[in-house]
Amino acid sequence: MRKISFFVLMTTLFIMNSCGDKYRFKLNSPRKISINKKLILSVSEKNSKPFDSVVYFLDGIKIKLPKSYNITNQKLGKHAVKAIVYYNENHKKLTNTIYFLAKKKPILYSYKIVNTYPHDASAFTQGLEYHNGYLYESTGQLGESSLRKVDLKTGRILKKIDIDKQYFGEGMTVFNGKIIMLTWQENIGFVYNLNDFSFVKNFNYSQSREGWGLTHNTEFLIKSDGTERIWFLNPETLKETHFIEAYTNTRKVEKLNELEYIKGKIYANVWQKNTILIINPVNGTIEGIIDLKGLDNKAIKGSDDDAVLNGIAYDAKTDRLFVTGKDWDKLFEIKIFKN
Repeated sequence: MRKISFFVLMTTLFIMNSCGDKYRFKLNSPRKISINKKLILSVSEKNSKPFDSVVYFLDGIKIKLPKSYNITNQKLGKHAVKAIVYYNENHKKLTNTIYFLAKKKPILYSYKIVNTYPHDASAFTQGLEYHNGYLYESTGQLGESSLRKVDLKTGRILKKIDIDKQYFGEGMTVFNGKIIMLTWQENIGFVYNLNDFSFVKNFNYSQSREGWGLTHNTEFLIKSDGTERIWFLNPETLKETHFIEAYTNTRKVEKLNELEYIKGKIYANVWQKNTILIINPVNGTIEGIIDLKGLDNKAIKGSDDDAVLNGIAYDAKTDRLFVTGKDWDKLFEIKIFKN
């Protein structure tokens, strides 16, 4: 009995000493932070035990943190912070997730209707673009998807090809004499010649989840995938190079759909909302929100819940903005103004 008691005593002392020697570190960081504030990170040890040094990383890049770190030029959205703590010839890695938010809340805009044009009420509009005096439009639904060239004033379809019935057509854009068109969940896009709609090639998505909206600036194709992310594609290889995430000063906005690039900003429909966002293409800040409430009531539209606002086109030469919806019988030219 004495031997057993002595063994139990020694084991208990060993466990107590082992627990006492264990370091318990915590990486202290904010969960959300506006990019106009300084990022402050620190490491603490639960029992206030001393440690030698700490090295900090933001998205895998080492940063200097004497007191705080300037994040003004960072993209909005999800970021990873890491600390490596050195102590007693050992080290430990600590990680946290942090979300960068916009500096200020978005500007609210309203609208007025300038002109109204006819629109094919059976067109389930996915992509819309104005180019050299004509509208180009892609439509969706399995077995009904198409690519069209349309006369603006009359709504007459001047050219049309049907997409294979196995594909659900999505957004499109005109770039360098080609039409690039997406499909929804089939992980494939198509390239056509602008003049005659003849097929050129197809391509696959590599990083983005799905195909929703598509537009371009002078350097990249710009693609939405139904999340808060907007992807930038190399127009030659059609591969994603980078992305931004759309955030306000309080939260992210998901279900970004049809896109248009206007005066250096990305305009984005929000699926199932009478809203268009104005997004900074560099860091993802939602700088403006256009409230188009009531516009759908001015069109005769399909009876199902999917007959929603979707379709943005811009005539840069005359500064005209056009919008429509899925299965709407009208297309509207509108002017927006600060609310």
